[in-house]
Amino acid sequence: MKRKEAVVNEFFGVAVERGYFNQNPLTGLRWSAPEVADDVAPDCVPNPAQVARLLAAARALPGRGPHLKAFFGCMYYAAMRPAEVIQLPKSQCRLPTSGWGLLNLKGGVVTAGKRWIDGGDIYEIHSLKRRAVKAKRPVPIPPVLVRMLREHIERFGVAPDGRLLRNAAGTYVGAAAYGNTWGRAREAAFAFDEYALALAKRPCDLRHAGISFWLASGVDPAECARRAGQSIQVLIRFYAKFLTEARNHANSLIEESMRRWEVPTDDEEAAFAGVWPGNATEQLVRGGTLVGDMGIGYASPPAA
Repeated sequence: MKRKEAVVNEFFGVAVERGYFNQNPLTGLRWSAPEVADDVAPDCVPNPAQVARLLAAARALPGRGPHLKAFFGCMYYAAMRPAEVIQLPKSQCRLPTSGWGLLNLKGGVVTAGKRWIDGGDIYEIHSLKRRAVKAKRPVPIPPVLVRMLREHIERFGVAPDGRLLRNAAGTYVGAAAYGNTWGRAREAAFAFDEYALALAKRPCDLRHAGISFWLASGVDPAECARRAGQSIQVLIRFYAKFLTEARNHANSLIEESMRRWEVPTDDEEAAFAGVWPGNATEQLVRGGTLVGDMGIGYASPPAA
């Protein structure tokens, strides 16, 4: 509703500029969007083992399945949007023979329709979502995706303009094509109870699964947001459940460190007796600790 309201508001704004209206009729209109549960549910997010099964099933499918394995792999391992994967050229891929690689994302392709594009084509190349035209987003990719993309290039080559993915006619991969292939991969990979659930029901759930796995692994939320091309506010709003898991992991690490300080050894009790934040520097110096300009550096007590 917010998106449609923005479109209508822009429409009336142009009408005012051209003299059809004296003022925008939407000005002063008060409307509040109803509350919705727009966060990502854990039930629809596949784990790494399930994703591996889905990718293997997609590769085994006849037709376009083997070609689209790299498409689905980019959505999971690099948390890319479909439009970004479709437009991905080889020139933006750094694929070493071993170790981590890097994707320098610059934009994506959007299907708009001939009536809305001046050139008469149905596709239009856009910049990164909510980013400047020349903005880039470097995304490190794990070795498994590096190998996947290298194998894809070796087997299928690239399009004349350098793109990694294309349809049979050599143009852009359509949403219906990868959507149908994904549905067949789910049927082949999942057991009946898994398929009946909403687990990885849409290809976009791969992106959600990738970001969720980063957060659950303890990656800093700001770094997750940067790699995914989102604001940290959007990341926290949509992935709060998985961020909670990362926080719990961080809490356990802090608690373990605090526990080690709660039961000091006899030597530690003697060395740190009477030390508290207000007099720590003074007491530690007396115990043989050197205090420098950049902080406290521990040194052995002088020999007797």
